[in-house]
Amino acid sequence: MKARRNKKQLPSFRKLLKTSKVKLENKLKNKQFKQQSTLKKYRKEQRKLRQAVKDAVSKKPIPLEDPKDKRRGKRIERKEEEEEEALPLDMMDEDDLQLMKDLGQRASFLTRDLSSSEPVHTKKRKHERIIDKYEKIPRTLQTSPEKELIHLLPIKDKSGIIPQTREKPVIDSNKDEEDQEEEMELEEEIIEDPVRELTIEEHLIERRKKLQEKKLHIAALASAILSDPESNIKKLKELRSMLMEQDPDVAVTVRKLVIVSLMELFKDITPSYKIRPLTEAEKSTKMRKETQKLREFEEGLVSQYKFYLENLEQMVKDWKQRKLKKSNVVSLKAYKGLAEVAVKSLCELLVALPHFNFHNNIIVLIVPLMNDMSKSIIEICIKLEVKKDTEDINKPKKFMTFKEKRKTLSRMQRKWKKAEEKLERELREAEASESTEKKLKLHTETLNIVFVTYFRILKKAQRSPLLPAVLEGLAKFAHLINVEFFDDLLVVLHTLIESGDLSYQESLHCVQTAFHILSGQGDVLNIDPMKFYTHLYKTLFKLHAGATNEGVETVLQCLDVMLTKRRKQVSQQRALAFIKRLCTLALHVLPNSSIGILATTRILMHTFPKTDLLLDNESQGSGVFLPELDEPEYCNAQNTALWELHALRRHYHPVVQRFASHLIAGAPSEGSEALKPELSRRSAAELFEAYSMAAMTFNPPVESSNSKVKSKVLQGDSFLNEDLNQLINRHCNEVVTQSPLDFTKYLETSLQ
Repeated sequence: MKARRNKKQLPSFRKLLKTSKVKLENKLKNKQFKQQSTLKKYRKEQRKLRQAVKDAVSKKPIPLEDPKDKRRGKRIERKEEEEEEALPLDMMDEDDLQLMKDLGQRASFLTRDLSSSEPVHTKKRKHERIIDKYEKIPRTLQTSPEKELIHLLPIKDKSGIIPQTREKPVIDSNKDEEDQEEEMELEEEIIEDPVRELTIEEHLIERRKKLQEKKLHIAALASAILSDPESNIKKLKELRSMLMEQDPDVAVTVRKLVIVSLMELFKDITPSYKIRPLTEAEKSTKMRKETQKLREFEEGLVSQYKFYLENLEQMVKDWKQRKLKKSNVVSLKAYKGLAEVAVKSLCELLVALPHFNFHNNIIVLIVPLMNDMSKSIIEICIKLEVKKDTEDINKPKKFMTFKEKRKTLSRMQRKWKKAEEKLERELREAEASESTEKKLKLHTETLNIVFVTYFRILKKAQRSPLLPAVLEGLAKFAHLINVEFFDDLLVVLHTLIESGDLSYQESLHCVQTAFHILSGQGDVLNIDPMKFYTHLYKTLFKLHAGATNEGVETVLQCLDVMLTKRRKQVSQQRALAFIKRLCTLALHVLPNSSIGILATTRILMHTFPKTDLLLDNESQGSGVFLPELDEPEYCNAQNTALWELHALRRHYHPVVQRFASHLIAGAPSEGSEALKPELSRRSAAELFEAYSMAAMTFNPPVESSNSKVKSKVLQGDSFLNEDLNQLINRHCNEVVTQSPLDFTKYLETSLQ
């Protein structure tokens, strides 16, 4: 008969390969944990045993008490008790008395020699009791520790069960003490050897070596991740762990390098879509190996990206709080450098990955930093190129020219290439039209939200610290406001100015906003802005004349909008009053402000030619000029002259002198008194910025006074007058007659 085949087949090689790596890792971890636990138990037992031996050795043996050393009081008490208990001798028989004497002569426990182990009476008596036997056994002092017994399995014999024991080996405490002493001596020797201090050059060389090793390690990890991101996604964690570098010599530099490296890695390996979390149904479904690998890569990428952003946020918080950590690896001064690199990386990730996860979180972190105390942080945050589209970041491919196609492609390939290029052009046109529509819609919604916020603050929170920013924003975006809101907005601005609660800077923004509204779509409205002209005319003498130059640039912008661009609505009296007040103001401010004001005066004299009567001394018309009056229409500015220009001709700044001479000559465009193109073609605001002294530099630079002609060296006699020289020579040439000095006669006359 054929042998039956065994139904239970051995597992194939493929099935063995399918064994989960997780199970193998768990087995290895369990094995290691058991080994560690057994090792810990063994060490604990050894420690307890050593401690017990030390305690036993340290204890001194207790000597037996000598009856002679007992206290006297105790002996007296014991005697009294014995006397009370003992019967009187006269009540005892003679036989009993003789027995007591015999017992007293025998050797007892107290009169025996302890050194001998033999009993005194070798003869045994049958009537001896158990107590007597116990008393005869010699006693020894317990000077050595008791030996511990280990109970073994018993042996069964005919007689019964015989217990088996074995002495536990005792560790020699002397050896342990010797080993400990040797260890202590070695430690002392190690401590006693002083570490040689490195010089500055050696320290720098050591730091370079460490830094080079760290750079190579970072480069190796980054190249491995870039070569195969899906397989080496775990190395991102290893690279991110270097953000906590603890070596104080290279900690700051290594952390900065790791921040930049991780930022570039995420920009390269991040997909062009947002990764969403999986649902429970998707997690439970079976999938292919490739799909499972891709999902693991996406989950690892999102988690590491999240941890990386949290590390950057923590660096910024550490710098803001300015608190040292326990490790004390990074100093307080280095916190700012780390924070700047972190903010720059966040900004670049915001621009490069606008579609990826945590995009809104980055915006929430960066926006408050735009108003930070540090100027470098503000500049980094403000220069975000968020306006760039994906087309600007990912530039489209250039189409091949006809010559390139003819050189590299065959006839059939050229036909296919032509069809592909046509299809790409059509797709680009469709995408461009869609993107422009999205932009317009998004911009409209953004503007609506911004203006609603502005109007809410203007109406309900007029004393809010946000009001200056609101007024500045309205002045900038006033041309985008709907015409329906113009009347209400102008009324609100005028009430704010009349309230007197605003600073002159804020009131200037109100005036600027009003005229921006009226210069655009507001031309249709029939509104008289005379009250805003009056307010600006009144505010000119309130400008800051110090180093800050606050408000001058805003005034120059307002004058351009109010007078130059609205020349048809401005009367001659109003123009004359503003020119006179501007020339007076130019005497009090810094050179760059004076240049900007004189440039505006030049433009006004060209815009209103009849204002040249201010250059004549003779008065025009009736009345007297009233400089203290705040109404430009009624101050009689035609009856004055621009005498301030003659004072400005002697100004210490050469450009101010040039402008003053040019205006006195009537602001000609040709001739010797005409301005150079570099001055005439610039606007007033540009000249104000060009000649600013904020950087502590003088423009134009001051020439050095190095005279080429060498001055003659004067001798001592040449410094004196001729008459004085003759007098000195005469006294020096006279012969001195020596006469005896007698001071006694002068003393006598003084005493009398």
